[in-house]
Amino acid sequence: VTSILEVICKTTKMGFAAVARVTEDKWVACAVRDEIKFGLLPGDELELKTTICHEIRQHQQPVVFNDATEDLIYANHHTPKIYGLKSYISLPIVTKSGQFFGTLCAIDPNPAFINNPETIAMFKLFADLIAMHLNDKEELAVSEEKLSEERRIAELRDKFIAILGHDLRNPVGAILNAAELLLRIPADERVNKLAGIIKNSTFRMKGLIDNILDFARGQLGEGIKLELSTDHNLAQTLMQIVTELQLIYPDQQINTNFELNRTINCDETRLAQLLSNLLSNALMHGKNDQPILIEAIFIENEFSLTVTNKGDKLSQKVMDRLFQPFYRGAVESNKQGLGLGLFIASEIAKAHQGSLAVNSVEDDISFVLKIKQ
Repeated sequence: VTSILEVICKTTKMGFAAVARVTEDKWVACAVRDEIKFGLLPGDELELKTTICHEIRQHQQPVVFNDATEDLIYANHHTPKIYGLKSYISLPIVTKSGQFFGTLCAIDPNPAFINNPETIAMFKLFADLIAMHLNDKEELAVSEEKLSEERRIAELRDKFIAILGHDLRNPVGAILNAAELLLRIPADERVNKLAGIIKNSTFRMKGLIDNILDFARGQLGEGIKLELSTDHNLAQTLMQIVTELQLIYPDQQINTNFELNRTINCDETRLAQLLSNLLSNALMHGKNDQPILIEAIFIENEFSLTVTNKGDKLSQKVMDRLFQPFYRGAVESNKQGLGLGLFIASEIAKAHQGSLAVNSVEDDISFVLKIKQ
């Protein structure tokens, strides 16, 4: 801006140039070049109604005259008389949003040949440059504010993850272990029933916490972390998930077909979580009087895990959204979860460089995981 004012004074031979902030009640000098000892410094103010800038703010058009004493409009205007000026040029500075900021102006006590297309075009160019500079500063300020807000949210997420990972998950794990111990101790039927309720509820709570924790980490960009290995018994691990959920839903028939005659390089804990989410979804939304089938097999060089349940045929619109976070569809109110289970399952599949898809044919709904080896 300082360079712009210097160029204006040299080009027009006028002794004073300034960028002024003009509001409905104030005229404030933002930047000044004073070669005639006009006496204004950046931050100084003029009484608004004594300025022509006050009028420019209203009509937002350039005002230019070479010599006030010979100008038909400004010969008797109060501003030239108050400030002892003869030549004057002022153009509005309007930001990209259309907001009037102020003016770019120049004055001199002597006449000057400025009311010509070349000089006005130069001022228009400089006013636009200043407006762009103001836009950049405003956008930078907004970006910095957004960045600060993102950092604050990131800190809250870190605290949230810490609470989930320790303050909530650890006590829930302790309750689950205590419930399992109670079930192993000989007791009357009422105690066993209560211990079973505690265990089942805690198991579901643990699953919800794990899903929320994975989702929160994913939002931070960490994604699903894997510990890949071939040293495991995947069929046994998957069967343990089936057994645990069968205890919670004793009346639901669950059939399994595990034909894993070779190893798979995977994170078995994560695949167990994936199966838990898929099976929980089938148990909650499938037909209770129809069996659920779980199949884990190898087809050539591809591992396939399929969970199939009976239910109403899914529309393409619903299938397109099933793996989105917090999508629950049209389900009974007493069966609504957070809508994260299928999303986390799909993220686990992606982390294994695999795919998770849903098929709905007549009353069969199948979720199919495929991982190439």
